[in-house]
Amino acid sequence: MDNAKAMDTPMSTTCYLDKDEQGKSIDVKKYRGMIGSLLYLTASRPDIMFSVCMCARYQANPKESHLSAVKRIMKYLIGTLNVGLWYPKGSTCDLIGYSDSDFAGYKLDRKSTSGTCHLLGNSLVSWHSKKQVSVALSTAEAEYVAAGSCCTQILSRVCSCR
Repeated sequence: MDNAKAMDTPMSTTCYLDKDEQGKSIDVKKYRGMIGSLLYLTASRPDIMFSVCMCARYQANPKESHLSAVKRIMKYLIGTLNVGLWYPKGSTCDLIGYSDSDFAGYKLDRKSTSGTCHLLGNSLVSWHSKKQVSVALSTAEAEYVAAGSCCTQILSRVCSCR
């Protein structure tokens, strides 16, 4: 892996992982160790969480295709060494969410767009922008929907960490 070419994305955008029952089996202990190390790393690198969890599904019977996906994640990490969350000693770990919306921003159907961002301490951990599914009758209603979306995003993140 020392001479590995860095990847732009942690997973391939053209193919997906499956059981690969005809694939060649690999050392289960080595594969689980790699997955465990990557899961530990997700505390400071949430950008790899989805990819690592996809690979973790196949720990019972890993194949070479699954190992290739894990190696791709590692190649992605090589190319993004300067990216990650930093948790300095003594800093607060407050979870803060912000939301905003426009009122009837999309002119064709008059729907608003909600945006949220979430900070853990001083680190941005997620953001979300989406056109609202219903037409708001006022600016206050659009903001209320955006606040609800913000709370939903935070709760889904907190619940997925347990």
